[in-house]
Amino acid sequence: MTTPPGTSAAQRPEDENLGLGANLAYGLQHVLTMYGGIVAVPLILGQAAGLNPAEIGLLIAASLFAGGLATLLQTLGLPFFGCQLPLVQGVSFAGVATMGAILSSEGGGGLPGVLGAVMAASVLGFLITPVFSRITKYFPPLVTGIVITTIGLTLMPVAARWVMGGNSASPEFGSMANIGLAALTFAIVLVLSKLGSATISRLSILLAMVVGTLIAWSLGMADFSKVAEGPMFAMPSPFHFGMPTFHIAAILSMCIVIMVTLVETSADILAVGEIIDTKVDSKRLGDGLRADMASSILAPIFGSFTQSAFAQNVGLVAVTGVKSRYVVATGGLILVVLGLLPVMGRVIAAVPTPVLGGAGIVLFGTVAASGIRTLSKVSYKNNVNLIIVAASLGFGMIPIAAPNFYHQFPNWFETIFHSGISSAAIMAILLNLMFNHFTTGNSENQSVFAAAYERTIQYSDISALRDGDYFKEGKLFDAEGNEVPLQEGAEQDGEARRRNAVAEH
Repeated sequence: MTTPPGTSAAQRPEDENLGLGANLAYGLQHVLTMYGGIVAVPLILGQAAGLNPAEIGLLIAASLFAGGLATLLQTLGLPFFGCQLPLVQGVSFAGVATMGAILSSEGGGGLPGVLGAVMAASVLGFLITPVFSRITKYFPPLVTGIVITTIGLTLMPVAARWVMGGNSASPEFGSMANIGLAALTFAIVLVLSKLGSATISRLSILLAMVVGTLIAWSLGMADFSKVAEGPMFAMPSPFHFGMPTFHIAAILSMCIVIMVTLVETSADILAVGEIIDTKVDSKRLGDGLRADMASSILAPIFGSFTQSAFAQNVGLVAVTGVKSRYVVATGGLILVVLGLLPVMGRVIAAVPTPVLGGAGIVLFGTVAASGIRTLSKVSYKNNVNLIIVAASLGFGMIPIAAPNFYHQFPNWFETIFHSGISSAAIMAILLNLMFNHFTTGNSENQSVFAAAYERTIQYSDISALRDGDYFKEGKLFDAEGNEVPLQEGAEQDGEARRRNAVAEH
């Protein structure tokens, strides 16, 4: 990729090379920060697909390998691909619920259907990247906040099943031993977050899983006997889980996920550009999005899923102040190496399910909290944004509250709406268009939700009044009974308001 106009390569802070030792140390820190997130997705989907621990290990290895390659493409770049910024790529959480719904639906096609849907939807995402900046207005924080919140809430039943033991057919499912182990892991996460250093706090989920697993092993609740089964080192085998199959309903539901992924990656690229104080123009943004989609197209070949930038690593760049893209590229190399070691995947797959559940409550809750934080930036004054949030979240919760709700619907419809994320996203997009873009027919008092705010008057408005001024029938009059004209439209600062009022008075 070419250097952004007006900025020489020597001036770009992201081009600083800190040397091999620093690159390895800081790169490993990036890997540890996102490791729990990148392995959680193949764990969830592997269990949902009914894979055995060895197969789940291969799924995890494939995700590490694909994430490493995607990170290298994003940070180092090729012509027209890669924003050349310190962004870590990995399996996106945005598609977990949708892919889980595809796996559980009759017309989804199983794991090959998931891989095919990811490839096809990513091709569409790749094709629209040149014009994506023109449609981002249809994915404001109102929509993305609803979607991200729904992702976290949709994953909570997964965490609850993990807490109980994962396998409902087991006699130990829901036992106090399982729940107690999960509660202990959950408590360790909280303690490390409160008492640890900044580094320990950021790694609290990963460290809690390690400690919880050791405790489970000492109590005889962890079985690592199958870790040694299978190769220590292996190249990911293309199409190991079968050739991708393509089902229209599954592809349509994944297209929604791809739209959300593009929005999230755009936000991450712009955010990291601001953090490291470098220029991000439309060309650079487009190159980053193309790398994102190209990685998502190729990842299913190795048995992985949609790729996107990891927001927690953007935060790590801000905290550490390390701006070099070569640091993150080194982290990508570490991910590739880990992906070539299936034994690492088998170790993760052997972690007791209740330990995953205890950590998952915080991990998935963090996703929901991120969505709530996004929704907090939305204006709810004099509009119906509140009812858009309420209706969309409520619609998205239907498949969670009643998993069989769409069982009598056609297979294609069930595949799309059986996912809470798809349901919430479709509702949020349609309602946002209906109320905030197609404003024809909107009344001044649209609903009780819009009117549910106390009336407030700015201090600057009061300071512009004079002795004897009074209001009558919605109009302002001075002490002599002359009407004072009121300026409509744009908000102004207090001094400007005062000058206008004085001049008109």
